[in-house]
Amino acid sequence: MHPVPASSAPAPVPAPRTTGPFWVLAKPAGPACNLRCSYCFYLEKKEMFGPAPGTRMQDDTLEAFVRDYIAAQDTPEVSFGWQGGEPTLRGLEFFGKVVQLQRRYADGRKVSNSFQTNGMLIDAQWAGFLAAHEFLVGISIDGTQALHDAQRVDASRAGSWSRVLQGLAHLKSHGVEFNTLTVVSRANAKHALEVYRFLKEIGSRYMQFIPLVERTMARGGSGALAGPPVRGTLRGTQVANWSVSPVGYGDFLVAIFNEWVLRDVGSVFVQMFDNALASWVGEGASLCVFAETCGRQVALEHDGSVYACDHYVYPEYRRGNLHRQSLADMLDAPEQRRFGAAKRDTLPAQCRRCEFRFACNGGCPKHRFLQTADGEPGLNYLCAGYRKFFKAVDPYMRVMAGLLQQGRPPAQIMQRVARRR
Repeated sequence: MHPVPASSAPAPVPAPRTTGPFWVLAKPAGPACNLRCSYCFYLEKKEMFGPAPGTRMQDDTLEAFVRDYIAAQDTPEVSFGWQGGEPTLRGLEFFGKVVQLQRRYADGRKVSNSFQTNGMLIDAQWAGFLAAHEFLVGISIDGTQALHDAQRVDASRAGSWSRVLQGLAHLKSHGVEFNTLTVVSRANAKHALEVYRFLKEIGSRYMQFIPLVERTMARGGSGALAGPPVRGTLRGTQVANWSVSPVGYGDFLVAIFNEWVLRDVGSVFVQMFDNALASWVGEGASLCVFAETCGRQVALEHDGSVYACDHYVYPEYRRGNLHRQSLADMLDAPEQRRFGAAKRDTLPAQCRRCEFRFACNGGCPKHRFLQTADGEPGLNYLCAGYRKFFKAVDPYMRVMAGLLQQGRPPAQIMQRVARRR
């Protein structure tokens, strides 16, 4: 891959303009990380940026981002999202500047921050800062120690579970609001209830279960991770052996849902279940994965480069650099609009006919590399799992949607479920 042009000599940028709602996932330390998770797709991105300017977001880039992002949002509240790699590698001083710049440019609007971390560097000082500035923190943890340490290791191949829990303990002691992000791989997919009960045990009440789906170059190739699918097929690639199977992911979600709907509705919030309920009540998907179109959630790398999506950080999907173009202009550019509309426009006929299209919309384009029963390319790899989940939850979602329409809490479904068992 060719290095991305550095931002050492920024050109003047015209005054930012506003645009429709959008979200930027900012990476202050780029792809740098203090873990070497066996399934990570992001570490290899270092090759794109070359030796300079490294993977540290510079102060001029930070200020340009904060100023432009706030100015481009026509909303009373502006939400920032910080991820990586590992954002804590950029240090507390950097995030102190983040807060100062947000105050400078907020112009009376409310600003909020979310922060995804592996928790390895979270200590009392970090926790105090995050609490004082009301950051919402996402902790990446894949379950019990055996399940987590099977893949989430450091450079010496030592497991990270105990250090993650130490970081979480600091967050909890300082009252930091947190949620958990669990990558569902082939390794932990068979232990759904073990994972779910463990997350509840450590105090998680907001959970995300992200399916691990990656492809590698086919045998005889480099063995490197493959980019976005070409024309909706595997074409020269193969599914990585650590990826969750479609049915395995569906089984994982159904097992957790069956326990959740009996005991935890209203007290534990699972992103996938909340998103499904929103679809069943007609509000539409809150997750970009299940939205009809995409393209309004972009990735900002440490050098100011903006990419079409966090899963599309490849040279051909680079939309520009915020030192030279405004975020609004990049979001509204024809190529980004085409990228977003393609999610809907390339949906296979089988998906268009599907009874659960309203809740799925074909899933993430990066996972659309299978063929339909009719031989049409572009079927989502996880289709069988999604269908299994949606079919299993459909009767319960109908009941909860009915409760909401009556002005009653969805948690009342637990009484009905209990009576039937």
